[in-house]
Amino acid sequence: MNVYDAAKTRRTIRKFRQTPVNNEDIMKIIDCARLAPYGANMQPLKFAVVSDEQKRRELYPLIKYAGYLSDWNPVFEECPPVFIVVLSDTSIKPSANTECDCGAAVMSMCLEAEELGLGSCWLGAIDRPKIKEKLGIDEKYDVKYLLGLGIPAQTSDAFDIEDDNIKYYFDEDGNVHVPKRTMDEIIVKL
Repeated sequence: MNVYDAAKTRRTIRKFRQTPVNNEDIMKIIDCARLAPYGANMQPLKFAVVSDEQKRRELYPLIKYAGYLSDWNPVFEECPPVFIVVLSDTSIKPSANTECDCGAAVMSMCLEAEELGLGSCWLGAIDRPKIKEKLGIDEKYDVKYLLGLGIPAQTSDAFDIEDDNIKYYFDEDGNVHVPKRTMDEIIVKL
């Protein structure tokens, strides 16, 4: 798979099989985040892996999986079997200045997950203070995001927007459809 194909086929997955993800794949995914570009090459991000069922159960109520589906969350048995917690090390760089770093790192992880045949879900609607407390994360780290990983239990596809409606939706089979603006709409001619 090349990068373009990975970018075309990678979609957010919100329902997962409970098959464990092997540690070698998890480390390869995190290594892609390590190698991502960082502002001034400061590399302020750290990563924690959560695969223990009890810890995942504690995280479950602290996560919102789909902003456009306000009355929906997966049942626990559909949640990712692995979370990578993206942390900002405030002793290296102020947490508020790490958003670009997070974007580069998380997208690198998502693309590698796609190449490995794993689904991913970049989660930002999370209760950061409670996650930090539940996981006993050191004071110097701020929780930025979670990345859910696992074998997809649904499909997700992208299609060109027809009526300016950008809201993704589930079909009757539980698969996700994601409208995207067309190339003509996003290219600004100078």
